[in-house]
Order: sequence, then C-alpha cells, then structure tokens
Amino acid sequence: MHDLIIELFSDFPRELATFLIAFIPVTELRASIPLAVKVYGLSPWAAWFYSVAGTYFVMVVIVLLLDPIAKLLSKYIPFFEKFFQWLFEHTRKRANGKMEKYGAWAIFILAATPIPLLGGMTGALAAFVFDIKLKKSLPLLLVGTMVAGGIVLGITLYF
Repeated sequence: MHDLIIELFSDFPRELATFLIAFIPVTELRASIPLAVKVYGLSPWAAWFYSVAGTYFVMVVIVLLLDPIAKLLSKYIPFFEKFFQWLFEHTRKRANGKMEKYGAWAIFILAATPIPLLGGMTGALAAFVFDIKLKKSLPLLLVGTMVAGGIVLGITLYF
C-alpha cells in the first residue's frame, strides 16, 4: 500500500504530497508522517505540521459540508442515500458509548487515537452525527489531531 501511495505522489513536492496523503481516510497522518520523515526526508516538525494540517483540513470539510453534500447526493442518486445511512449508523455505533461517557470530549479522544477506523475522520463524522457545535468540535478536533500527530511522530522517530 505504501509503495502505491509513494508512486501516486512521486511527482508532487514533498510537502504537498505529505499534506495530500494525510487527506486519505485510511491513511491519514498515520501514514503521512512516517512517509514524510523516512521517504521524503522532511524534518520531523515539517512532517508533523503538513500531516496535521492535511488531516484537519478534511475534518473541517466533513463537519461543514457533509450535510449539504449528503442531502444533495441522496436526493439524486439512490445509492448515496443507502451509503450515508450506513455511514451515519456505523459512526453512531462506534462512537455512541464514548459520546455518552465523555460528551463532546469524545471528539477529542477519537481524533487523538491514531489507529485505523478511529482517528480524525471518525471524530469529524461523530461531531457531525451527534451535532456537536462548531465552536466546540473544531478546537477539540484540532487538538486531538495534534496529539495523534505527536504520537505517530514519536513512534516514527523512535522505532
């Protein structure tokens, strides 16, 4: 998988490649930081910064634009209505216990957890699905993403 990603972004400037790899929901900053440091030769600070920025950018887009996009696509393409119902239900199931226990702080916890199927995108989806207000969700998502980036950077540098 990493070889495919490296090849896909081989003609991009390394900072932009790092930023864009962090966009990908399956990889997020879990892959962009190690690739930036070990393959692209970015400094640890630059790898962390571009990766956090890329992941957070997508999270903001999810929180701000998912509702109108989901409504528009669902209205005209039946597949998307089923897809979004599945996605929102899946997110409710994954995050509901955390939301009940931690409230809005669950958004931070999800964003700060750098493991597949949790992490930033799930945190952003949970903020949307559970209708956490922007003034609360965006800072929690940002700080959670910064923490996740620090964890991944630490693992990258020391292992």
